[in-house]
Amino acid sequence: MLRMDQVHVIRHKVILEGVSIRTVARQMGVSRNTVRKYLQASEPVRQESQSRRKPVLEKVAPRIDELLEEWRGRTTPKQRITGSRIHRQLIEEGYEVGITTVREYLREKRRQKQEVYIPLVYFPGECAQVDFFEVTVEEAGELRKAWKFLMRLMYSGKDFMWLYDRCDQLSFLDGHVRAFQFFKGVARRIIYDNLTAAVKKRVGLRIELTVRFLALSSHYLFEPCFARPGEGHDKGGVESRGKGIRLQHMTPIPRGETLTEIAESVLEEVEVFSARRVDREGKSVTDRFAEEQKQLLELPDQPFDVSEVVLSSVSKQALVRIDTVDYSVPSHWARLPVTVYVGVTDICLSCCGEHVTVDKVRRGKRKVQYRHYLAELARKPQAVRQVIPKLLEELGEPYNRLWKLLSESHGERDAARVMAKVLGAVKDHGQEAVSQALLKALEEGRVDLLALRSRLQEPQGPQQIEVPQSLSTYRIESGRITDYDTLLGGRL
Repeated sequence: MLRMDQVHVIRHKVILEGVSIRTVARQMGVSRNTVRKYLQASEPVRQESQSRRKPVLEKVAPRIDELLEEWRGRTTPKQRITGSRIHRQLIEEGYEVGITTVREYLREKRRQKQEVYIPLVYFPGECAQVDFFEVTVEEAGELRKAWKFLMRLMYSGKDFMWLYDRCDQLSFLDGHVRAFQFFKGVARRIIYDNLTAAVKKRVGLRIELTVRFLALSSHYLFEPCFARPGEGHDKGGVESRGKGIRLQHMTPIPRGETLTEIAESVLEEVEVFSARRVDREGKSVTDRFAEEQKQLLELPDQPFDVSEVVLSSVSKQALVRIDTVDYSVPSHWARLPVTVYVGVTDICLSCCGEHVTVDKVRRGKRKVQYRHYLAELARKPQAVRQVIPKLLEELGEPYNRLWKLLSESHGERDAARVMAKVLGAVKDHGQEAVSQALLKALEEGRVDLLALRSRLQEPQGPQQIEVPQSLSTYRIESGRITDYDTLLGGRL
């Protein structure tokens, strides 16, 4: 096909200058038929000729289909059927066919099987998409794997992300609660993969939700929708955005002292840059979100409690094992049943009407607080000597100074005996009272138990008792011995 400047020269010479077609054809180096074609139309439409028959392909195509069907169950993604392998088989069977013919036929079959994507339209407050992504962070100087929860509002393109230790149901539920609080509303429909945190069982189109996820969706009244198995592009918006955040805002690897600190930093950066993004209509994400937020479902009065309730028991060492981690509890809970409320960042343990909350630690580690064992340590000086470094980390000053003075003056063996008595006082009188008494005793240069006991037995000032407002108008007279005579009918 000629260039447009060549077409212009041909038409100009013949139509305006009157040069013959034969002469123009000779000068331009084209055929006379070509000149006549461009005289009829400056941009002639190319007419497709009738496709010619392919007798070789017609002969081998049925056999190729048979081979694909026979070998379909004997392949893997890395040991897949190729055009070269099909061609070799055909040659061995006596077919005369070129490898190009085989490859073109396979390429056309793949093209026909490929899915056609529909350009979707999203409306304000109507749809959100959710997914988890594996990322790497540097927490307290150590590189480690974490999981990024991402919820994306599809109309405005507003994103919420948070980082978690695990890709489990607790993190999944907590991410929703945080996202809804961040958006100050809930999308009417949320699209997911077939995550085990949400889907208990799927048979065809029938989906059975997990109990906790069903409770979450009922609490916030949104409709959960699920992509087809293996078809991640059904929620391509959150898929592409998750990769974009990882490349744009988590490269180089983000660092911080805690995972929460890193998550807050990345979310802040995502917010700053999202305000600069503008769509084809010239609207920023901020403008579209302001429009969408009005259409979101209102939040309930109370957020959903994501804690998981677990019934367990306390060992003879006053330890409770939760998800391969041992947590210490007060020693008088030993060998009793305990109720555990497992959260994302902390764990609350309840027994005997008492509650203990501890920070959650990573799997394979231990969380022992030796202040839980004060009653036992007060009776076991050798145990005090064994755990004193960890115990002093918990108690702090002035116990560090006391231990140093005792061990330097009496040696660690006798120092442990004295420290055991001090720990008994902490159990009986409380750490604050004992700390104040120790400070005063140390100021006087005394580290003996008599000084500590005298400080603890000093009379305290009168204590003010708060009286409820409803009882403040009542006067209670002091009792007299004769009142008891009256009650007893005059008999002593």
